Amino acid sequence: MILLNTCHIREKAAEKVYSELGRMKGLKVAKPDLKIGVAGCVAQAEGGEIMRRQPLVDLVVGPQSYHRLPELEAKAREGGKALDTDFPEEDKFDHLAARPKAKRAPSAFLTVQEGCDKFCAFCVVPYTRGAEVSRPADRVLREARDLVDRGVREITLLGQNVNAYHGQAPEGGEWGLARLIRELATVEGLERLRFTTSHPNDMEDDLIAAHGDCAKLMPYLHLPVQSGSDRILKAMNRKHTAESYIALIDRLRAVRPDLLLSGDFIVGFPGETDEDFEATLDLVRRVGYGQAYSFKYSSRPGTPAADRAQVDPDVATERLARLQALLTEQQRSAQQAMVGRETSVLFEKLGRKPGQLVGKSEHLHAVHADAEPEMIGKVVPVRIVESAANSLRAVVLQA
Repeated sequence: MILLNTCHIREKAAEKVYSELGRMKGLKVAKPDLKIGVAGCVAQAEGGEIMRRQPLVDLVVGPQSYHRLPELEAKAREGGKALDTDFPEEDKFDHLAARPKAKRAPSAFLTVQEGCDKFCAFCVVPYTRGAEVSRPADRVLREARDLVDRGVREITLLGQNVNAYHGQAPEGGEWGLARLIRELATVEGLERLRFTTSHPNDMEDDLIAAHGDCAKLMPYLHLPVQSGSDRILKAMNRKHTAESYIALIDRLRAVRPDLLLSGDFIVGFPGETDEDFEATLDLVRRVGYGQAYSFKYSSRPGTPAADRAQVDPDVATERLARLQALLTEQQRSAQQAMVGRETSVLFEKLGRKPGQLVGKSEHLHAVHADAEPEMIGKVVPVRIVESAANSLRAVVLQA
């Protein structure tokens, strides 16, 4: 079986699914027993269309039904077409819990929340991933301890809108993300915590405070703003303003001055003028990002913005180039500021060169250094000695 896992956030990603399936026709002819499946958000949004356009597909499964893969695979093996894009009531994580207890890499992701209730005008997530759902806190804690037992030292908490987390508490009631982080910080052997992706409107006071007083929570935050223009933010249904976003950043930096910010930006959103775009550049200059993701607006069928008048593609391309040039300048400046500083690195794997290890700094910078393989899985003090385009070079310090 070949199983394609897919994303529906941008048009190009969805188009690549059909391109990849087209390339597999020859394989299917050469190996009649080969089964081809499509999973993920394109499967969720276009399940029936996928099977209509590509009859070679035997199995389509949405992200909420992964636990049903064995029975779907069995149906496909029997010669039937298997399609499941439901939003089942049962918790898929309960079904996925009994996986092999293999040793894990030092860094792992742990899903704590899925779905989104924000309905931004450009975004397809509420339609492909459903409403916001948080996993019970005791299940998250149990899975985190299991990961640590298998060698994990850093956990990144995942959610489409992770700081909207409100999971059932062990003693009843609910925990927010800050309380969950503080409990995870007590897990012996777990040395680092991160979370992504966040919405500015859900950055509550206790979560801001956690950045200042929870030592295991790393000084890195991905906090998308999308635009610096209040007019465009309103059209996007973001429900925050540029000034409220900047005020939030100021509060975060007040409790954690060395916090490195990452963000998301969309240029060429329907109705964006030159003045709107300049407001985005102004916001970027005021905030200062160490990392960011930026894209031209991609129309997604079924979203409110899809039917609005589109910005000229050439204009959007030119704006994106200007924005990315500014963001790259800020990223390189942030990396250069690390040179000469002492920090810590969690080494994760062997590097490209003999005797080299690669890992991540507290600020999520990729760092490589000459070190013994025995240091993989350990948080090691280093001094940064050089900044490259997308990584830092360090020397290991004596513990």
